[in-house]
Amino acid sequence: MTTVWRAALFMSIFAFLVPAALAHERQTEHTLKLGPGEKPGAATSADMAWLAGHWTGEGLGGFVEEMWTPARNGVMLGAFRLVRDGKPAFYELMTIVEEDQSLVLRVKHFNPDMTGWEEKDETVDFPFVTRSGGMVHFAGVAFQPSDDTLTIFLAVEGKDGRVREESFRYRRVAADRKEP
Repeated sequence: MTTVWRAALFMSIFAFLVPAALAHERQTEHTLKLGPGEKPGAATSADMAWLAGHWTGEGLGGFVEEMWTPARNGVMLGAFRLVRDGKPAFYELMTIVEEDQSLVLRVKHFNPDMTGWEEKDETVDFPFVTRSGGMVHFAGVAFQPSDDTLTIFLAVEGKDGRVREESFRYRRVAADRKEP
């Protein structure tokens, strides 16, 4: 095979494979979303094992807290709460589930009286996108772990249709430390 044919073959393969690998799109400064027709990246619950534990911090103008169980049978279970001005603002129940050789972050929101935001059979789903630059990206949510800290970036669509980014800054709670 001549050099010209090898170069042409390489360019054909490159042109075919690269767009599929780079199809995800930036949604906000730190978050990504899947591009049109893009399938979620490959991942397992083992890729999120570092998340298991108790986290507290600041976000959405208040005190935020998340607790995640270790994975069992490909599922992690999480709970979130936001407290503003000494009162609960809302809660979330969350799962990270292995599905089709990838992961899906599923969320259900609740008011302080435990009435749900979503319909009974609905969840807000964030499919896995990729791991890149020390971050784990689900569509619209990015996790940036570092030692015993965690920053979560969330793309939020406002009533005006514009997407803005909210950040949550957490510290891992030591097992023997008492929280207020």
